Amino acid sequence: MAEIFLEAEEFEEPGGWVVDPQSYAQVGSAYLMAHGMGVPVADARTRCRIPESGLWHIWARTRNWVAVWKPDKAAGLFRVAVNGMELPATLGDGSPDWSWRKAGSLRLDAGEIELSLHDLNGFNGRCDALYLTTAETVPPDEPEELAVFRRRLCGTVVADAPEEYDLIVVGGGIAGICCAIAAARTDSRVLLIQDRPVPGGCNSSEIRVGMGGFARLEPYPEIGWIVSQIEPVAGSGATYPAEWYEDARKTIAISHLSWNKCRLLLNTRVVGLEMDPEHPKRIAAVIARDLRSGTETRYRAPLFADCTGDAELARRAGCEVMYGREAKSRFHESLAPEQADRLVMGHSVLWYSEKRKEEAPFPELDWALDFDESKVLYVRGGDWEQETGFRRDQIEEIERIRDYGLLAIYSNWSYLKNRSKRSAEWSREALAWVSSCGGKRESCRVIGDLVLTQNDIENHVPYPDATAAMSWNLDLHLPEPANEEQFPEPFRSCAYHRGIEAPYPVPYRCLYARDAENLFLGGRHISVSHVAFSCVRVMRTLGALGEVIGLAATLCRETGSLPRGIYEHHFSELQEKMRRGLQPWPYHAYRCDDVEQYHFKEIGFVQVWPRDDRPTADPAAVEKIRRLGIPHRHE
Repeated sequence: MAEIFLEAEEFEEPGGWVVDPQSYAQVGSAYLMAHGMGVPVADARTRCRIPESGLWHIWARTRNWVAVWKPDKAAGLFRVAVNGMELPATLGDGSPDWSWRKAGSLRLDAGEIELSLHDLNGFNGRCDALYLTTAETVPPDEPEELAVFRRRLCGTVVADAPEEYDLIVVGGGIAGICCAIAAARTDSRVLLIQDRPVPGGCNSSEIRVGMGGFARLEPYPEIGWIVSQIEPVAGSGATYPAEWYEDARKTIAISHLSWNKCRLLLNTRVVGLEMDPEHPKRIAAVIARDLRSGTETRYRAPLFADCTGDAELARRAGCEVMYGREAKSRFHESLAPEQADRLVMGHSVLWYSEKRKEEAPFPELDWALDFDESKVLYVRGGDWEQETGFRRDQIEEIERIRDYGLLAIYSNWSYLKNRSKRSAEWSREALAWVSSCGGKRESCRVIGDLVLTQNDIENHVPYPDATAAMSWNLDLHLPEPANEEQFPEPFRSCAYHRGIEAPYPVPYRCLYARDAENLFLGGRHISVSHVAFSCVRVMRTLGALGEVIGLAATLCRETGSLPRGIYEHHFSELQEKMRRGLQPWPYHAYRCDDVEQYHFKEIGFVQVWPRDDRPTADPAAVEKIRRLGIPHRHE
């Protein structure tokens, strides 16, 4: 028997298909997705060598993503082609679960062939891998058996990196970038690992969320220069074209403005973690996979910073995490519900349209959510309010959560364009951009030596280990009541705001894990309650806190300490580093925000996004949000 296994994300030419790694743990791999917004994308192509002539059977691992909601329908369809000849089976229909589907069989001569994935409609067809065999063998689907099958056929081995770093930062969002640059600019050798093709996380061109909050605040006004200098000029506001997010500025800052002490790995996913056998609570190494080449490498360091947003390192290291809303009895917060639950703030797939000179048709979708005039949203874009997954697991179910966001956008757009009473107004409107991955707002939070709460923030409780400060308000996103009543799951949110007396500094003890001795915490999984998280979560704040972590990591190297040891024995030295800060690069223009303009009264109010491109209010929202356990005054 002869057999060949090809990972789709390793195709030589992905064409118009995008690599999606965010469900790696659930799928067992990254995969290719034809994200064409209803227009077929260019073929993904690769070559392979057939070892012997004969009848070859070709399988594709795929799924019917829309079958979760419409079991008898299919959305993203594609075919496999060999040397330009399409095989007979149309793929992307059938089961909602990832499984092997036979694309076809044909006789092949020994030698090189070209394989391609041919998208049929641009609606997010997806392919994990291709399997070619001369035997009548169905490849395995059971996760553990499939993992062994992959590694055997791909010949995967783990190589040791020749160098050791002072700090390994996993997660190249704003917090991770600022952490890595701060450590590198204070003479630490840093490795920054990012599983996307660009750095920036939610502020990248892939997701396009504007930055919130302010940096360079008391008590350490010199902390925050890094985030101020890597942010795009259009750092806040609505969704803009890709170039406005200035991915290159972030890449250049990491690679060249860090004294050449920081190495950046893009398209690289941490797939394993090894603990130190002599110190069971310390991480010894991470194993990272290059998603485009398939190579796996072991990287070692005495210190690690988990800036993944989903606490990937912390969870692998066995750290205790919190998920959802804590009960009022746990931290005695007025904005907490009486009973704990798993409600979290949602995941946003941002999008916008543009007007064309000619008619811009969009297909009628037989797999769409059910819309009518009482449900349609007469909008030309979606921002923060386009949220899904409030009551789902934002880690384990992220593919489904993202897919529901796409389904809602496509369904509303199809109805609006084809059947709504105002369709003529949208006849020349076309989808210009829809995020292929979306931006995650909240998942789990890791317990550190201190859990910051609403009461700490509102009462301005002074902590001796104060670091960079928060400036945002308490900003809790909840399902929009009307939308939740109309659909199987909500895909729109409203926001509850209550101001704080800013600035309020975050204690250092929130920035490292209690249960892993050499693990710093950066980004949205730092040690805070759900309510406090609603204030600390914005990107300028998290960037400034990432800078603190980078300085603390260098101090660990200088003193031979671990993160907790900085608090216990060397915090005065960290204070001095924070007082000095890292001055801006003199040849780089930067923004300077006016802190005085950002002031909130002590009120609570509910913000509901317009449903018709015009300001509106939902009078029922106030009472229905109160029923979710959020007391407030409405102004």
